[in-house]
Amino acid sequence: MSACAIHAPDSMPARKQVSVNGVVLPHETIAAEAQHHAAPSPTQAFAAAARALAIRELLLQEAGRLGLAPEPEQDAEGRRETDEDALIRALMAQATPQDAPDDALCRRYYDNNRPRFRSADIYEAAHILIAFNSDNEEYELEAARALIATLKHDPSGFAGVARACSACPSRETGGNLGQITRGQMVPEFERALFAMAPGEISDEPVRTRFGLHVLRLDRKIEGAILPFEAVKARIADFLSETRERQAIAGYIAHLAQQADIRGVILGRPGSAQGE
Repeated sequence: MSACAIHAPDSMPARKQVSVNGVVLPHETIAAEAQHHAAPSPTQAFAAAARALAIRELLLQEAGRLGLAPEPEQDAEGRRETDEDALIRALMAQATPQDAPDDALCRRYYDNNRPRFRSADIYEAAHILIAFNSDNEEYELEAARALIATLKHDPSGFAGVARACSACPSRETGGNLGQITRGQMVPEFERALFAMAPGEISDEPVRTRFGLHVLRLDRKIEGAILPFEAVKARIADFLSETRERQAIAGYIAHLAQQADIRGVILGRPGSAQGE
């Protein structure tokens, strides 16, 4: 293959000059920042870094225009923020609402979103795990089915079989898994367990990456809507963070509309600025 047929790799983004109101952001600075932006490709990471640095430059220029003076803060471990970070923090404090959401707003959000404040269902369950033998999976499947048939006929033998046969450490407690909530087990296990009725043993072995499970659901405790007072602080924090994010996004969009930005898109895809 001739050299002229070799394309530049995706790890080498084109040198497109990025500037904010005439201030050029060096390609090397953007490339260094790109390593802090996870993206499917180096080109996309470079674009994300360019946007982040352009926004930072835009905010610093606005802080300078307003005559803000940096007042760096220091954390409990003695780390001091940079003057630039202090300026951006001060600017954002001016641009975002400082008042906390009142009880009426929090109550309205609670009333409109009650399902979000429901405590999780709790399942008390037990299982017997039959680990896979790569040479004999079909035999193990049939053995698990035979075990289910035996236990459905005599459920009282579940704990004894678990102690004797289960490949899970829960065998020490007769297969008892204690209380389970959604997200604690692998999806296949949960789908099967959550579809069962209390007192039921699974009709079929449940296959997961760990092996074959014979399940027993002992008890289901239904979740309940939490009272407003129990979640009011969480709602207030959520609404405050949401308002702050929206205010910052709107403020940056306003500044960008007034600025001469080249080589990077700060708005949504398709809303090119300064091109």
